[in-house]
Amino acid sequence: MGSQISPPKQNDLPAGVLRVLEMLENAGYEAWLVGGCVRDRLRGVFPKDYDVTTNALTDEVIAVFDGFRVIATGLKHGTVTVIAGGMPVEVTTYRVDGAYSDGRHPDSVRFASDIRSDLSRRDFTVNAMAYSPRRGYLDLFGGMNDLSAGIIRCVGDPDRRFGEDALRILRALRFASVLGFDIEPDTAQAVHRCRKLLGKIAVERITQELLGLLCGVNAGRVLRQYPDVIAGIIPPCASMVGFAQHNPHHDFDVWEHTTRVVDAAPPERILRLAALLHDVGKPSCFSSDEKGIGHFYGHAAKGEEISREIFAGYLRTDRRTEERVLFLVAHHDEPIIPERKIIRRRLARYGEEPFRQLLALNRADITGQLEVPEKDRLAALDDAGQILDGLAGESACTTLQSLEISGGDLMAMGIPKGPMIGTVLHRLLGEVCDESLTNSGEALKARAAGLFNELKQNKEGSDGNEV
Repeated sequence: MGSQISPPKQNDLPAGVLRVLEMLENAGYEAWLVGGCVRDRLRGVFPKDYDVTTNALTDEVIAVFDGFRVIATGLKHGTVTVIAGGMPVEVTTYRVDGAYSDGRHPDSVRFASDIRSDLSRRDFTVNAMAYSPRRGYLDLFGGMNDLSAGIIRCVGDPDRRFGEDALRILRALRFASVLGFDIEPDTAQAVHRCRKLLGKIAVERITQELLGLLCGVNAGRVLRQYPDVIAGIIPPCASMVGFAQHNPHHDFDVWEHTTRVVDAAPPERILRLAALLHDVGKPSCFSSDEKGIGHFYGHAAKGEEISREIFAGYLRTDRRTEERVLFLVAHHDEPIIPERKIIRRRLARYGEEPFRQLLALNRADITGQLEVPEKDRLAALDDAGQILDGLAGESACTTLQSLEISGGDLMAMGIPKGPMIGTVLHRLLGEVCDESLTNSGEALKARAAGLFNELKQNKEGSDGNEV
């Protein structure tokens, strides 16, 4: 897979970045843009941030930018952040890294006077290019050719690069996914060989790289090519690889199906992670009938259980992401019938955003089951989505808050404060969603009085039986 290189013009740099470069050069130092911003500019993509490298030592950089706001972001590694033109620009002294005894960070750094030494320590060729408005591009390792060819290649010996910092293994996969690139064969073999080094990396960093990988345009292909790496960081995924489903509704094994569902899901963190985990419960729920057809009864509930264990031990996200992914895994296999009353009840039960995500995951799931997806099932999801849009557009009552009656109203009617209030409100909402009751204060109060009497009589009868 290739990538066209369109070198940008010098004057398209942000004014703050140009000023940092010019002030360092005018003070007698070298200054280069380096790393991801150079790669992205060559791809015609506006960089999210800019890194500058220089032969000026930290104290000298601070002296150059006297009067500017300068943040000491990493003095140990020769890095400060200069706020110029309202934007942050990281400025780092040329350096050579010492040994990486923890497999993640250099034990020490030695500042260098030559940018070539600095570039030679970087991870991949496409990230080891530099640019100076005065000197042009510096590409010592074939980064431009690799960028044009769509290749991720380590700078130098890949085993050494991954041994220095094991997180680079997942970074290689993330770059391949996000950029749509291939990993060069020697680098790819080292990824497989060195994957166990990821055990040294903090769960938070692994999660960050994995989520980036999952949201890339090439995510499914990367998952397909490196299942051993994914199973290394999320061991429960190992059982999905190569697990045949023996079912007429599935053309693929569980892992292949999973990779296709990831690709078919919208590139959002929650949906892509739910797609990765949605069938993790299948292998442990497999059974075969007398005709040899495979079944996976209860796999959604089992998948939720396993996913909960994955979040506890192998991934670390915010609580909202975790809870939403668990919800989607638990409910992904429920049939969605495109009938107004049913959709309205689901909307009331789940909420609009979770329900829309569930529809999206269902679509991706169906898309990834067969070479030619079942059109009638996809059409049914389209119909369900249109009903949902209609309900949202008319602001249909689907929540307790949108009922034209409140707990205070019920207490004013004589219903005692306590669990009975919630029970009556939920019953009222269910009947409004079934469209057997209108959402008007008068109708709701009349029905609430009847419900309260029914519930009270049932409770009294139950208490009498217990005696």
